[in-house]
Amino acid sequence: MSILGLDYGDKNIGVATSCPNLVTALGVETIRRTSRDSFKKPILRLREIMRERGTACLILGYPKNMDGSEGSRCEKTLEFKDRLQRNFKSLEIVLWDERLSSLSAERAMREMGFSKKAINSRVDETAAILILQGYLDYINK
Repeated sequence: MSILGLDYGDKNIGVATSCPNLVTALGVETIRRTSRDSFKKPILRLREIMRERGTACLILGYPKNMDGSEGSRCEKTLEFKDRLQRNFKSLEIVLWDERLSSLSAERAMREMGFSKKAINSRVDETAAILILQGYLDYINK
């Protein structure tokens, strides 16, 4: 069994998975979206990843504003959650507060010496790792 973490965005979806004992989050990939309105390719790729890993639950980053309010990014994320739920009817999908996850991912990668090109290509996957790790830390308290 595994849990997947997702960082959903207009252009990309970062994907992370848990280790089998649900302690550590590991990067999987970044799914590139061909257009802002296209969900077919990402849903098909997520289906493959979940089948390969025996996924029991999805943790979807929920990008609240810094004051805790919900803006337009939350609306788009809820729309994506709705699409996921229609395609994966029996799968539990948890919304997880992800304020500053992409910024934190970018900062951490910069501090580790990643090039700007490497950061741009992996920031969404790294944000998904941070989202999922936050959830795993919470459930393992």
